[in-house]
Amino acid sequence: MTTQEVLAYVKQHPSGKVKIAVTDIDGVLRGKYIAAEKFASAIEGRLAFCDVTFGWDMGDVVYDNVKYTGWHTGYPDALIKIDLSTFRKIPWENDVPFFLGDFIDEQDKPAYTCPRQLLRKVLSDTTQSGFQPFFSQEFEWFNFAETPESIHQKNFHQLTPLSPGMFGYSILRSTLKGDYMSDLFDLLVKFDVPVEGLHTETGPGVYEAAIKYAPVLLAADQAVLFKTAVKEIAYKHGIMATFMAKIHESLPGCSGHVHQSLWDKDAGQNLFYDETDPHKMSALMKSYIAGQLHCLPHILPMIAPTINSYKRLVEGAWAPTTLTWGIDNRTVALRALPGNKKATRLETRVVGSDTNPYLALAACLAAGMYGVKNNLKLEKTATTGNGYKDVSNGILPQNLHEATQQMKQSAIAKELFGAEFVEHFTLTREWEWKQYAKAVTDWELKRYFEII
Repeated sequence: MTTQEVLAYVKQHPSGKVKIAVTDIDGVLRGKYIAAEKFASAIEGRLAFCDVTFGWDMGDVVYDNVKYTGWHTGYPDALIKIDLSTFRKIPWENDVPFFLGDFIDEQDKPAYTCPRQLLRKVLSDTTQSGFQPFFSQEFEWFNFAETPESIHQKNFHQLTPLSPGMFGYSILRSTLKGDYMSDLFDLLVKFDVPVEGLHTETGPGVYEAAIKYAPVLLAADQAVLFKTAVKEIAYKHGIMATFMAKIHESLPGCSGHVHQSLWDKDAGQNLFYDETDPHKMSALMKSYIAGQLHCLPHILPMIAPTINSYKRLVEGAWAPTTLTWGIDNRTVALRALPGNKKATRLETRVVGSDTNPYLALAACLAAGMYGVKNNLKLEKTATTGNGYKDVSNGILPQNLHEATQQMKQSAIAKELFGAEFVEHFTLTREWEWKQYAKAVTDWELKRYFEII
């Protein structure tokens, strides 16, 4: 739609309001409603959000260790530029107009804390090299027959799954809650988040969805909106959806695998495909994979950002633990999927469903392009069989603290994302680790209460 058409739609919508949203560093969608007349003036300039958006954690507890904002700055406003290209209608809110925004000041300087702007920066570097990246993210998540009130009353224990048993790819279980599954598929598509596939996954009440591939910024927008939209649609059905990476030690984790390829901007050609190669993989694709293998230890907090992320990254749980790649192998970190000239792509399997899609996609793209720009050779042989046993190239950091310290000290991370972003982001991860370190868990009570 043209700007004039968008403005006309906003002006004539009977609600008289517009919904605006941005993401914080954790990928939580933060937003507000504004009057339609205020929107008309805001698109010519800027809209204000308190800059605490990047000064607190996902529980709204303010950081005490970041420089960007805090009590020392007085928490002033940060300016938002509305991106008209993100216009959507929210079908479960009577088609209220919706837009995403970026943190950009009146001199067009982006905030170094803004995840969407970080992805824009990585995208700009990539397009200047002559490539157009196409990405998609797929998600697994748990659904519970609960409400926000009931889960707090139960203290997050003994929750009722949407359906019992494991039942991956179950036609039977998808029929059991068919109205919810149908609403997910239909309303997401109407919300311009095109779903290619939706099915039950292994685990009680677990679903999986694949979002259609798109240019990388649009793919990240779709992924961010997917997660919040699923939660909102679930609310309508008396259901709670969670994208935690690991809900219970006895159950599989929830992935957020990222699929990616580089295309020729002018010719519309998938540059990862090479008809003459025995595996149909181009030299470019091999350098891209080599870049990710090299950079993964330096960027891991961006694709495994929470304490809980590392509970998923354990042996034998359908998530990788080693720095490995392979062809159509689900036990490795990087799963190459060479096939035909349209579908050849790389799947990064380290990524969990708990990620901020802007940061996850920026990390994957920047790491791959590091290999391309430095002409890295894929000297590591493809893993066949059990990738958990192939430690020849090393293993992934095993907790958020270890991963954060490696990223904090990494010259590569600072080269890829800028020193200011790396400092701010790693400080937020150190904060997250500190909150966890002082908590007394159920495991500790059961382990020590009676015996010690």
